[in-house]
Amino acid sequence: MSNARHAADEAKWTRPVPLIGDHTSALERGLDPTGWAFPPRGRDALYDIIRARRDVRRFRADAVPADVLRRVLSAGHAAPSVGHSQPWRFIVVQDADTRDRAAVLADRERLVQAAGFDGDSGRHLLDLQLEGIREAPLGVVIACDRRTAAPGVLGRATFPDADLWSCACAIENIWLAARAEGLGLGWVTLFRPADLAGLLHLPDGVVTLGWLCLGWPDERPPGPGLERAGWSKKSPLEDVVLLERWPADDDESPAPPRSHLRSPDQQAVVRARDAADVLLTPPGSLGVLDRTIDRMTALPRPGLGTGTLVLVGADHPVARLGVSAYRVGVTREVLSAALAGESVGVAAARSAGMQWVIVDAGVDGAPLTAARPARPQHPTGDLVHADALHPRDVERLVALGRGIGRRAAEQGAVGLGEVGIGNTTVAAALAAALLDHDAAQVTGLGSGADTDMLARKREVVTGALARARATHGVRLTDPLTMLAALGGPEFAVLTGVVLGAAAGGVAVVLDGLATSVAALLAVRMEPAAAAHLVSGHRSRELAHEAILQELGREPLLELRIRAGEGAGACLAMGLLKSAISTRAGTGRTAARATAQNSTEANVPT
Repeated sequence: MSNARHAADEAKWTRPVPLIGDHTSALERGLDPTGWAFPPRGRDALYDIIRARRDVRRFRADAVPADVLRRVLSAGHAAPSVGHSQPWRFIVVQDADTRDRAAVLADRERLVQAAGFDGDSGRHLLDLQLEGIREAPLGVVIACDRRTAAPGVLGRATFPDADLWSCACAIENIWLAARAEGLGLGWVTLFRPADLAGLLHLPDGVVTLGWLCLGWPDERPPGPGLERAGWSKKSPLEDVVLLERWPADDDESPAPPRSHLRSPDQQAVVRARDAADVLLTPPGSLGVLDRTIDRMTALPRPGLGTGTLVLVGADHPVARLGVSAYRVGVTREVLSAALAGESVGVAAARSAGMQWVIVDAGVDGAPLTAARPARPQHPTGDLVHADALHPRDVERLVALGRGIGRRAAEQGAVGLGEVGIGNTTVAAALAAALLDHDAAQVTGLGSGADTDMLARKREVVTGALARARATHGVRLTDPLTMLAALGGPEFAVLTGVVLGAAAGGVAVVLDGLATSVAALLAVRMEPAAAAHLVSGHRSRELAHEAILQELGREPLLELRIRAGEGAGACLAMGLLKSAISTRAGTGRTAARATAQNSTEANVPT
């Protein structure tokens, strides 16, 4: 049966259309991507208003009708705001005494600023009329209410000043609306912020973005006032548009490495979203699972396939510094159990229907004969007194990991696992270097540690960071240098596995802190690898949440798992397989028949 016939048979349900919000379907948007555009007359009018906006300084005394003022302020209130916080407050000032006091403040600051310029520029500034506070019939002071702490507003935890930018957007909306109404507007910032706040009795935590003079203009300038006055000239568009990134400078920081990977193209991302849009369930009804499956659908090789757990083990000299509750020999025992199919990680992989690959990246004693070898060829260090790995070993182990990841990708998605006594200390040191944190922010208990051992771990991480920074300087920001200075064999191999699996086009499911640190190192090497990452779970390790935030990945599970060995990744793989099966069994809406051919090829299995 052809895909089209199969789709037609499937399409027996009417697509439910929400009574509120977006009534369009993926099919409609796909058929007419430009369908949201305004008619040419409306579009051209907007651009005409933008080009004709001017900073007006001369005003008529005629009153502004209340309905016109309301329309203009409503435009400001329609501005975008961070976290929909609407932090702006529009203080409309008509009182002549208040306007006179504000004008005095501006006059004073004008003289102060002129004195700060060289002779000709200062005199030129004094010749300019920079405000119309007394003449304009209205003053509108834009105040920003910042009394809500930044972390409490969606989007401000990372950009604390986004509330101020939101208020600036409101000013621009007011400005354009005023121009459309034929009003003049001048934005005056010739105030000390505390003086203007005091004049208007603003409470602590509320700040101003200046004073807007608003009224009917007594000038109709054809171009920007300061350009006409010879103060400055408009830069050409070509001078302010940069492609891809800021131009390279001459400092000694290493340039970002060129990635050989590519993120999913835009068409693949849209097709993935379209495929989900026709399901007989509200978009995003499976929460984080839906978003994860949509991202996987956009990959070159969507879906999970059989899936492979890559479990990498190594020992670490840092364990001799008393940072682990377990003897070093446990690493070998766990890998031996994995080879026998009896470790918790392999048991979880078997339960999820996955294959597994065991890698000996440097376990003390003779090589484990049944494991894939990827062992260092040079002595290893304890981080505090010497680098962990020789640079040539780092390059070799990452390359070996790439090959392992690429071969594992032939069976579908790749889950990561590790085992290594002492490697939570290694992971903490790498996390501190990657995030520029100190030891206390990233060092957790690990498995079975007590408070005394935690204190030793922090001392070790602090000492390791100090030595590595003194030895390598700015080069420590390079991922390969970081792996050599503060890493370990399994971290180098896992970094390569991420890159190899991503090159193979499949999803990479992370386990705990150590695998997530390796993934972040891979992303620092080749940023496009990030598109392939899935966070299986969030562990109890202190730095894990911060590393996942840096990766921009929300975990599928949060069950306080601390098994390691890839167990959390395999449990997440099982959950993903169930979610994909659930979506595959969900009815399709009528739009499916037409859209099937463009989406079916990338539906994960």
